[in-house]
Order: sequence, then C-alpha cells, then structure tokens
Amino acid sequence: MRILILGAGKMGSFFSDLLSFDHEVAVYDPSPERLRFTYHTLRFESLDEVDNFDPELVINAATVKYTIEAFKAVLPHISKGCIISDIASVKNGLPEFYAECGHPFVSTHPMFGPTFASLSNLADENAIIISEGDCLGKVFFKDLYSRLGLHIEEYTFKEHDLTIAYSLSVPFASTLVFASVMKHQDAPGTTFKRHMKIAKGLMSEDDFLLSEILFNPNTPEQLDQITTQLTLLKEIVEKHDSQAMKSYLERVRENIK
Repeated sequence: MRILILGAGKMGSFFSDLLSFDHEVAVYDPSPERLRFTYHTLRFESLDEVDNFDPELVINAATVKYTIEAFKAVLPHISKGCIISDIASVKNGLPEFYAECGHPFVSTHPMFGPTFASLSNLADENAIIISEGDCLGKVFFKDLYSRLGLHIEEYTFKEHDLTIAYSLSVPFASTLVFASVMKHQDAPGTTFKRHMKIAKGLMSEDDFLLSEILFNPNTPEQLDQITTQLTLLKEIVEKHDSQAMKSYLERVRENIK
C-alpha cells in the first residue's frame, strides 16, 4: 500500500519506521530539516510531490493544533478513494470535518506517546479505533495495532471523548495541581521524585495539546469529583479522624484493584 504520513515528529517518525518495510511510505513535513532522520521512505518537501505518489492512505501525524489544517492542505493532492486517517488524542472538530470532506476516513488514538511510553515495547499499552470509520481503514489499523501487541477498544467519537476526559483529564489535572504547589526539595523521597518525573514529562508537552484535552466538555464533571474527594480528605485530616481515614483508604485500594 502507498502510505503518506503528514508530519515527521516523534509519532510520524514512529509510524514511518513501523510501516516502511511493508509498504511504500512517503513522509511530508513543511519543515524539511525534520525529514533528515527518516529512513527507507520518500521525503516530500512540497505537497506537489504527493500528486505523482498517489497515496492510498494518509496518516495525519501533525500536532493536534494543525490536524485539520494539514488535512485541508493535502486534500487537493489525493484521489477521492484515498482513505484519510488521524491519530489525534483530541478529536475536536474531526467528526464534522470527516462528514464533509468526501473521503473515506478512519480515526484512531494510540493511547501512548513518546513522553512516557517506550515505543520499542508497547505490549502493555492500548489503542482506540473510532467505530464510525471506513471498514477497510479500521481493518488496517486493527492489524497494525495487533501486531504491536496493543489492547484495542472500538468506541464512537462520543465514547472516545468520555474516555479521554477520565483517562487523560483526571491525571493531567492532578499533576498540574501537584506541580502548582511545588517547592524545591534538597532531599526528595522516592514517591516525590516519581511524581516530579511525571510532572516534568507532562509539562514538556505542547501547551495547545494540554489545553485541548482539559477543554474536553466532559472534563468539568471529572474535576468536580477531584475537588469533592479533596474536600473530603481535607476534612478527615483536619479532624484527625482515624476511622474515617481507614475507610477512605480501603475505598481507594478497592478502586485500584
């Protein structure tokens, strides 16, 4: 299959390396210097080069801020039968775009990233495939993710957004709160250092990505649960209520079984 990858960042390079020995792969990036480390692929510095390549599948690995913009730029250079796909963690605006673009599409979300995951060992990681997508496109990504050993779930766009509000917004918000009260520690403990590592990893992410994940319309409900639990914990601590603390810890342990 002829596959065009938009974006030569960490995830674009990951998919390029993954696919280039089984398919004819080309990578386009508007910043040519980012193409220098791509291997066993065609390197496109101009979208005009896409015309002759005539891709059968486009994988949009542009950053979340530019996902739809990248699609709009490439559409005049691909055939109507070409499947377009995204791997964005934030799907804002994509259902509407796909409904009007006139192309078969498939939307997936690899639930791992270069910040925390080891891209060479993904056996414990997950992926979401959006159920509204094109059947052939879904089969392609199911096969690809299965070969990586990923656990795969198929959700609608709405179900995906609900899942992301819980699985990303909650830890992101909790980490931001931790980091917002941070003070330098000369002799940090192990738990502190682990939290700090997570915080530094999170803060290395793009500001737009962090904002869009937290701006998920389902996030406020999750934040309400955090504030409710913080209020409850604060009351228990203030009262030195040992029995209430024991019950609270038992509930927490039950949640993480």
